[in-house]
Amino acid sequence: MRGTFCASGMMDVAGTAMRVDLSGALVWDEQRLLVVSDLHLEKGSSYASRGTLLPPFDTVATLRRLEAVIAHYNPGTVIALGDSFHDRDAHTRLTGDDRACIANLQVGRDWIWITGNHDPAPRGIGGEVVDAITIGAISFRHEPTGARGEIAGHLHPKARVATRARTLERRCFVSDGERAVMPAFGAYAGGLSVRDAAFARLFPRRAFIAHVLGDTRLHSIAAARCY
Repeated sequence: MRGTFCASGMMDVAGTAMRVDLSGALVWDEQRLLVVSDLHLEKGSSYASRGTLLPPFDTVATLRRLEAVIAHYNPGTVIALGDSFHDRDAHTRLTGDDRACIANLQVGRDWIWITGNHDPAPRGIGGEVVDAITIGAISFRHEPTGARGEIAGHLHPKARVATRARTLERRCFVSDGERAVMPAFGAYAGGLSVRDAAFARLFPRRAFIAHVLGDTRLHSIAAARCY
């Protein structure tokens, strides 16, 4: 699977070392914790119901990537950082195979669904549902507030970077060492440029690093070099 794992990509948040996987997952080794954000499962079926036809493979693709990263790290706890489903009824459109996959992923570990703006109550699929959770100095929630020690999602950050050969646009983590915003994990989830004003509100003077998910390694690039 192209660019699935990055054993050496690291990012500090409020003095806590986190491992950044090229899939878009975050791993806190000390806590045996794996975090993913914005799965947006069943986005394809949601669009289809409104007349916009997308290939109906997003849920399968996303769950396969999630299955691979969980198998690699074998976490004791998984946190899904909100907008795990694209709308409040998306869980009812899961196939039996998709439900079985999620259930299998939950076996032998704690599973925490953090509520998002798309899925305020993803219930009936196992795991615990919370608005936010704090572990030590780190707080996990869906929408970022800019608080120190916060890891959030919601904004789907992406960065565009020019190289000698070409211009690349990829999903990324953004962090100034005190707080971080995670990229969307979902196969059909879009992205918001790190140059958007939404990031300037969280990181004054754009003093943050974009940890860009490359094909084989993580690229940590100052926001000023992104456009």
